[in-house]
Amino acid sequence: MRRRRAKVTIVGAGNVGHSAAQWIVSRRLADVVLVDVIEGMPQGKALDLSEAAPIEGFDLRVTGTNGYDETADSDVVVIVAGVARKPGMSREDLLTVNAGIVKGVTQEVTKRSPHACLIVVTNPLDVMVYLAYKVSGFPPEQVVGQSGALDSTRFRAFIAEAVGVSVQDVSAMVIGAHSDTHMVPLASLATVGGIPLRQLLPPERIARLVERTRLGGAEIVNLLKTGSAFFAPGAAITQMIEAILLDRKRVLPLSAYLTGQYGVRDLYVGVPAVLGAGGVERIFEIPLEGEERAAFDRAVANIRENVALLKL
Repeated sequence: MRRRRAKVTIVGAGNVGHSAAQWIVSRRLADVVLVDVIEGMPQGKALDLSEAAPIEGFDLRVTGTNGYDETADSDVVVIVAGVARKPGMSREDLLTVNAGIVKGVTQEVTKRSPHACLIVVTNPLDVMVYLAYKVSGFPPEQVVGQSGALDSTRFRAFIAEAVGVSVQDVSAMVIGAHSDTHMVPLASLATVGGIPLRQLLPPERIARLVERTRLGGAEIVNLLKTGSAFFAPGAAITQMIEAILLDRKRVLPLSAYLTGQYGVRDLYVGVPAVLGAGGVERIFEIPLEGEERAAFDRAVANIRENVALLKL
């Protein structure tokens, strides 16, 4: 019996959603369903992407819809739907409006794809992924947030530029909250070709890279004026999807449910984890000291405070 192709649903067909769809089919990972409330928009983007297939050589189906029936039996569902940040707006400002959107989307997709892995991208991310976990009733390892998968690639790109090396030789990680003020770029663990970053750059230069990473999303928002980042978020989403569908068991920093790791329970926080066919298969607890530990604890406190506002 021929095995069916993998299927990925992306709810929210705006810039991030359609960017992710393009990365997914370019890597030939899965059929894609784009869902959005705007009539004609997901259908048009799906058709446009489908018409690139003869050039790019992918034999995958891209479907656009304003409903959820076409999403049935998805292997992965990505929730991007929500209000995007505008200049001067923090991720936390989005809490109330996006909570309603994520709750409704989660209810619709989970009843049609009860075995799917959920990847939440909507901001404020760590709070929204906790909400999706509670609403879905799924096991916690089946629900994950993008978080550091995006922030870390920004950190790596900035380090590579500063040192003058290939991005492929840079290893760096961002944990904590997916928030301008509460993400924790781990400069102490960053390496270039295995060489500690602190041996290649002075402390003040590293501090500037850390700060630029924290403000990476806001930097793009301020430059675009009328939108937010989408190429890197789409690629980060696709990296996570690939790890799940191909059981790559990638070690990625992502928002995962903690059950005592780092002294935290019943909360989604950005930490390094193994992502594979089973979702979050293992969480690595790395030693944190000094300001990095203090910053992580502040991130946890901020996430918990915002989760409490949901009154679940």
